[in-house]
Amino acid sequence: MHQAKKGNRWHFGMKAHIGVDAESGQVHTVIGTAANVNDVTQAGALLHGQETSAFGDAGYRGADKRPEARGPTWFIAMQPGKRRALDLTKKWARLLDKAEQLKASVRANVEHPFHVVKNLFRHREVRYKKLAKNQGQLFALFGLANLVIAKRSLMGMQARGAS
Repeated sequence: MHQAKKGNRWHFGMKAHIGVDAESGQVHTVIGTAANVNDVTQAGALLHGQETSAFGDAGYRGADKRPEARGPTWFIAMQPGKRRALDLTKKWARLLDKAEQLKASVRANVEHPFHVVKNLFRHREVRYKKLAKNQGQLFALFGLANLVIAKRSLMGMQARGAS
């Protein structure tokens, strides 16, 4: 594991990169890397090969140019500073902001497994010093998060079927 500076604070640890199915919200790929690894370098590894479109935050800018991430159409979020700088009095800027909102609504599905792992399972900090042990723990946690997410959708189907 490695240290990285985010803003003005130093963090020591690792990142979890996940690939999530947009329809079901299920995690299909988990990759644990050191904290200093850039997100875009993992873009190709997060794809399972059947995607027609892929959505990512601003950390995945340039993913469509990488040879290992070719295939799907990439929809990457605008950098937050550039989005805040948009002049919303102009029609083109409002349309661009609406497009960013639509991209964010699809990308929000990726945040649900992180919510389950961090808030429901209370896994906010890594415990082990080696990357391999922490990756094993991430695989188990995100597998269990898939069960929680699947349970929510199944319970919703059961409630609709009973009424």
